[in-house]
Amino acid sequence: MKSILFFGVLIGYIFCQETFVGDQVLEITPRNEEQVKNLRQLETEAHFQIDFWRPLTTAGEKVHVRIPFSRLQAVKIFLESHGIPYSIMIEDVQVLLDKENEEMRFHQRRERSGTFNFGTYHTLEEIFQEMDNLAEQYPDLVSQLQIGYSFEKRPMNVLKFSTGGNKSAIWLDAGIHAREWVTQATALWTANQIASDYGKDPSITALLDTMDIFLLPVTNPDGYVFSYTKNRMWRKTRSTVSGSLCVGVDPNRNWDAGFGGPGASSNPCSDSYHGPSANSEVEVKSIVDFIKNHGEIKAFITLHSYSQLLMYPYGYKCTSSDDFSELNKVAEIAAESVASLYGTKYKVGPICSVIYQASGGSIDWSYDYGIKYSFAFELRDTGHYGFLLPANQILPTAEETWKGLQKIMEHVRDHPY
Repeated sequence: MKSILFFGVLIGYIFCQETFVGDQVLEITPRNEEQVKNLRQLETEAHFQIDFWRPLTTAGEKVHVRIPFSRLQAVKIFLESHGIPYSIMIEDVQVLLDKENEEMRFHQRRERSGTFNFGTYHTLEEIFQEMDNLAEQYPDLVSQLQIGYSFEKRPMNVLKFSTGGNKSAIWLDAGIHAREWVTQATALWTANQIASDYGKDPSITALLDTMDIFLLPVTNPDGYVFSYTKNRMWRKTRSTVSGSLCVGVDPNRNWDAGFGGPGASSNPCSDSYHGPSANSEVEVKSIVDFIKNHGEIKAFITLHSYSQLLMYPYGYKCTSSDDFSELNKVAEIAAESVASLYGTKYKVGPICSVIYQASGGSIDWSYDYGIKYSFAFELRDTGHYGFLLPANQILPTAEETWKGLQKIMEHVRDHPY
């Protein structure tokens, strides 16, 4: 055990990262509302320092929680004293992080030959370089737009896939939450697939002859860099704290904060803080302004992880949208296509019924703004690895996600409005 602890600390020191030696992820299933209430109490106890990977919803629904090693015994005693069943999902978080770091170092050495590997995780600089490469390799199809800067002045670079002319378009983004690394990796693979398939694949060729695609692989560059260099478990926008006001908060919190639903928090230190006003975060405002200025965005698709879900509006309220039937049909067809490749099953439905009622979702904003085809993917897996999905699952995740994306895009192409 001492050698494992030393190795984890050493790796953390080399990469200047916070370590998570001995931290465990528990799968907890409250049986009744009283146990849900107990877990909510646990969630509010700051000294436990717990990190909900899969949020608490209702009785019978599984909850995934990362517990720091120093608080592990106390949390387990709390659960056992209230009769709340749990199991260990991840025995030691640092073991997975060490494997992830080792894989990245191995692939970085191999990539020095000049071949980009879409099957590993990359730094922000490497992602930006590959975006440059795609634009250079496919100059008649791919260009780059800078739609703004992040809070820490990193560029927000968007890939535009277009065959020319003024066309309606599809928006696709990834990496809103810093630690959801498989989303940025999937988006970059998808960009390469779109570019290389044009002129070869009839579906993507017909799509790009009719519409443009805008793809933002890293919506949250500050958070991604922080998760890569300092804290792999970071899910927020940035790391700064000004006095007693926490500003390291979730960047998608302000899409429609004015709705004030139960998913949005008034606590500035909360991951779901709704912010001082709608679109108050510069990253969000840049996207909103771009979409409004374009004026012809017909689909808005966002990639998250994890849980294997394909969702559509609404989340901030639990009533059906005007286009419920059509959106549900499209989502079911897309989910079937995802499953056709490797058998990966996705749950389909509105955010409110698939997860829980929550404000601040980007697809609620886009739908209410008039973008009918608004969808959110939660990629692999369902909890075995959670946010620490091994690199060997990047390519199968990207490949199956592309199957679903194609079905959605084909429907958007064939059903103009």
